[in-house]
Amino acid sequence: MKVAAFNGSARKDGNTAIMLNAVLDELKAKKIDTELVELAGKKIHGCIACYKCFKNKDRLCAMKKDIANECIEKMLSADGILLGSPTYFGDVSPEIKALIDRAGLVSRANGDMFKRKIGAAVVVARRGGAIHAFDSMNHFFLIGQMIIPGSNYWNMGFGLDKGDVKKDEEAMQTMTLLGQNMAWLLKKIAK
Repeated sequence: MKVAAFNGSARKDGNTAIMLNAVLDELKAKKIDTELVELAGKKIHGCIACYKCFKNKDRLCAMKKDIANECIEKMLSADGILLGSPTYFGDVSPEIKALIDRAGLVSRANGDMFKRKIGAAVVVARRGGAIHAFDSMNHFFLIGQMIIPGSNYWNMGFGLDKGDVKKDEEAMQTMTLLGQNMAWLLKKIAK
């Protein structure tokens, strides 16, 4: 089993990565392979609505000059997908939004190819807007017929400067439980 995590923050190894890694640590402890993909500093563009993915049906986006297809292939080969984003003006980062739109349309064009994979979202906010960002990522999972594990609270943490989220003890505990629940669900589905 494998979980691919995508960090949509412009800051590599920042608060969003810290939260994602807390989930991944629990998965690793349960002998599940993990990979963290940092979108920071990499090119990824939004969907141009060319709909060539519906014509080609090759499980790839027709736009090939960025990392979207590399990410889509990682999602396809994984049993679980984690999406992480900071909160930008009450929503997800442009990078994670581009990935959601591109991967989501390619999935729909290819028979909902992420159907029944496990998906979870992780959000970091300085102060507010995290619920909307959380919902945006969960909509990607739900419309793709994916299964979303829960935790004991919404999967969000608070912090501004790198490392601040570690001070949010409730958030870190929520990530630990999310990782445990995701691992449990992955193992139940694999049976």
